[in-house]
Amino acid sequence: MEKNDLKIVFMGTPEFAVASLRALVEGGYRVVGVVTMPDKPVGRHGSVLQASAVKQYALLQGLPVLQPENLKDERFIRELRALQADLQIVVAFRMLPEVVWAMPPRGTFNLHASLLPQYRGAAPINWAIINGEKETGVTTFFLKHEIDTGHIIRRRRLPVAETDDAGHLHDALMDAGAQLVIETVDLLIEAGGMIETRPQEMLRADEEELRPAPKIFKDTCRIDWQQPVAKVYDFVRGLSPYPAAWTELVLPDGRRTVLKLFATEKRMENHSLAAGTIRTDGKKHLDIAAEDGFIRVKEVQLAGKKRMVVSDFLNGIVLSNARVE
Repeated sequence: MEKNDLKIVFMGTPEFAVASLRALVEGGYRVVGVVTMPDKPVGRHGSVLQASAVKQYALLQGLPVLQPENLKDERFIRELRALQADLQIVVAFRMLPEVVWAMPPRGTFNLHASLLPQYRGAAPINWAIINGEKETGVTTFFLKHEIDTGHIIRRRRLPVAETDDAGHLHDALMDAGAQLVIETVDLLIEAGGMIETRPQEMLRADEEELRPAPKIFKDTCRIDWQQPVAKVYDFVRGLSPYPAAWTELVLPDGRRTVLKLFATEKRMENHSLAAGTIRTDGKKHLDIAAEDGFIRVKEVQLAGKKRMVVSDFLNGIVLSNARVE
């Protein structure tokens, strides 16, 4: 089979998925349809509908687009079946019902932004950094009933630098993932449907603890200043630039406001200050006490304000006797 003969339906929503779709289209693969989320209301009153990044790209390429509210809807199933796909590819989409993922004769494979079986779940990029991983990667695997547990086709490893934040790692994994999607499709074409896969259990040492990657909520992002400096540092970069780690700034007069942190540095230093104590020269430096040192803050955002470097932040606020909690 040539790549022009393999009919592919692509499923995805955010920018992370666009790179893989673009690689397929520009590589000359036969994408016969795209499935993405319904347009999302945006704006103050939700009066404007915004198409997903995947839909915007698909329309520019003249690809048919399906946007089901319900993936079990009979009309959607009929429309999807009418595309007669040989293969379905899923990148950053929703959990699929069996009637969808079992439809094409060559199966449905998913691209996941971790080295499965580690970091199954919705936020693998964030959690890998939060947990201080030195390495992560991307994985392609065939879908089955349990989420992120199917047999693995291929994995590609990427190093995680100590200075990487979630935004930087997102982009690196997005590009690596697009390459792995193409590699996986080529493998499926060459194998003629007889591709060798590996159960995820084979890739896990007996004593290895599985680390999950659950969805991140606002409360998840609150900084615990009782943690060691290295833990706080990884926590901040693992949530930067989105959704962003935050703390509550308590001003000398008792007023409280949310302060988001985007970039920090580690300052290892013995001290006797309470966790959350602020140390600043009022001009360029803002240090916050943690268990075994200080977090030097570089970029912040005060509630209702724009993101700014710490010198601009200090220029507009007095932090004498202030603290964070």
